[in-house]
Amino acid sequence: MSPSNHLIEVVQELSLARSLPQVMAIVRTAARQLTGADGATFVLRDGDSCYYADEDAISPLWKGRRFPLQVCISGWAMLNRQHVNIEDIYQDSRIPHDAYRPTFVKSLVMVPIRRANPIGAIGTYWARNRTMPPEQLQLLQALADSTSIALENVELVADLERRVRERTAQLEAVNRELEKFSYSVSHDLRAPLRAITGFSQQVLEDDGDKVSTDSKKALGRVVAAAGRMGELIEALLGLARLSQAPLRLQRVDLSAMAHEVAADLGASASVQEAMICEGDPALLRVALTNLIGNAWKFSRKAAAPHIEVGSRPAGDTVEYFVRDNGAGFDMKYADKLFGAFQRLHTQEEFEGTGIGLATVARVIARHGGTIRAESAPGQGATFAFTIGGAVVPKGLA
Repeated sequence: MSPSNHLIEVVQELSLARSLPQVMAIVRTAARQLTGADGATFVLRDGDSCYYADEDAISPLWKGRRFPLQVCISGWAMLNRQHVNIEDIYQDSRIPHDAYRPTFVKSLVMVPIRRANPIGAIGTYWARNRTMPPEQLQLLQALADSTSIALENVELVADLERRVRERTAQLEAVNRELEKFSYSVSHDLRAPLRAITGFSQQVLEDDGDKVSTDSKKALGRVVAAAGRMGELIEALLGLARLSQAPLRLQRVDLSAMAHEVAADLGASASVQEAMICEGDPALLRVALTNLIGNAWKFSRKAAAPHIEVGSRPAGDTVEYFVRDNGAGFDMKYADKLFGAFQRLHTQEEFEGTGIGLATVARVIARHGGTIRAESAPGQGATFAFTIGGAVVPKGLA
């Protein structure tokens, strides 16, 4: 392979490097191969010092050591922003001879990394006296220029990863605080609710004959409202627990689970067989219970209620769905579906807490999946979701 083609391959490798050690490993090897050198060093500028971060040589050089910029030849190359091509190091006053005597080095070439504002240097060394030809010097400088771009990319990637980690940590902290808040509020609300319900019922039982019909109706509404608030609190507690519970991943037969959920709900459902995935069975059962329960609730007023649970290929994964032929909804409100306490129907039309789909969305998100809805008023609804570790059922692949 010609040196120029070799350099092209090296540049391609550098473009894929995502860490400083990867860049150094590529460069130290390439520098020797492109120039036929007996050794190569990767030097980084560290304040007022030259840090010999890595090397590839026939015998040890200075890996891991630091030298002042002013007394080091790599420092000279960086400070003067130009290469150095020395045939005999012991005839050049810029070389600290005592540092080189324990080594094999007789001649060297040093090129700066990023000539405008050098951040390091690449050194190549020989155990004999020689002068590097101009064409090799150009290759080595081209390697240094490519290294500069690679190091900038590494810095950008590291900064992006740092920001992602910080943002993730902030979001996790916020979520923890929200979960603690909802759990605390839910617990604190239970006691007064029990008091409201208890005292209202006591008045109805003990003094019902003394209370007017309108007052009885009012107290009945108080008890009913307190009961509904209790259901909302329980739903909120369930959502908080769902966020805190650790995932226990294992093989899950979604088909068998859907059959069981439908039977428990007393719903009639058509379920596709052999739907297998990897997930937390307890959490996935919660999701299916809410989805199938919703499908049954919103389709039970249909002339011939029908619920279908199935799957279909979706790119490299599988999309599962629960479909009904019920009331449906206008898709312009779809963005509200998966928020807590968001409802598209009144309590009088269809009972519920407004937590079910938020719970489903949380379960799917914790499995690394996504969920979406398809619907139209009076034409039923389809809720489709993905799960990490899904397996395409036989016959669908």
